Amino acid sequence: MAVILINPNSTELMTQNALAAARVAAPDVEFDGWTSLKGPASIEGPEDGAAAVPPLLDLVRMADDGGADAIIIACFDDTGLVEAQQIARCPVIGIGQASFMMASLFGGKAGVVTTVPEAVPVIQGNIAMHGLDHVVGQVIASGVQVLAIDHEPGVAAQGFIVAADHLDADVETIILGCAGTVSILNAVRTAVDKRVIDGVWAAARLCRALP
Repeated sequence: MAVILINPNSTELMTQNALAAARVAAPDVEFDGWTSLKGPASIEGPEDGAAAVPPLLDLVRMADDGGADAIIIACFDDTGLVEAQQIARCPVIGIGQASFMMASLFGGKAGVVTTVPEAVPVIQGNIAMHGLDHVVGQVIASGVQVLAIDHEPGVAAQGFIVAADHLDADVETIILGCAGTVSILNAVRTAVDKRVIDGVWAAARLCRALP
């Protein structure tokens, strides 16, 4: 199976980190990583997301025309996901969507810790759209900028750890709400006493279930 992982922002390091994480999560799947060089450097809210969609969809068309078996959109806001699913013949998976679905399979309550406050309503809307707001009932911002996750991973991890402590006590699964959090996943897992997942891992694992 050949899967194209598309990063809708133009930060190549984030693409490479997500690609490496996907390959670890599903080593039997052939992943390739593409960066949307015409997209914004990071996606932090609706305006960045809107700017990212046109060049992202160009890459989706290229991947689909090139015979991809599946496409992963590596942005937790699921930027352009609906539009991409409408134009692609192969399955298109958003990492936000994948993490919500995976959390529902584990059972119990889940909560999202994301980057900046601007991302919260976008993520909440996506959860409701997928009909999983009864499972993923809480989305909180860490205040960590997207690009800081790669540039200052120790500081970023601490920000996510502190924010996770503000989730409701009955949350059993913590979802890290940014593609860049693959860099801090292990640090957060070590520090908190709950299940911690990220969207790249979830999307890569779901690819294995595709025909």
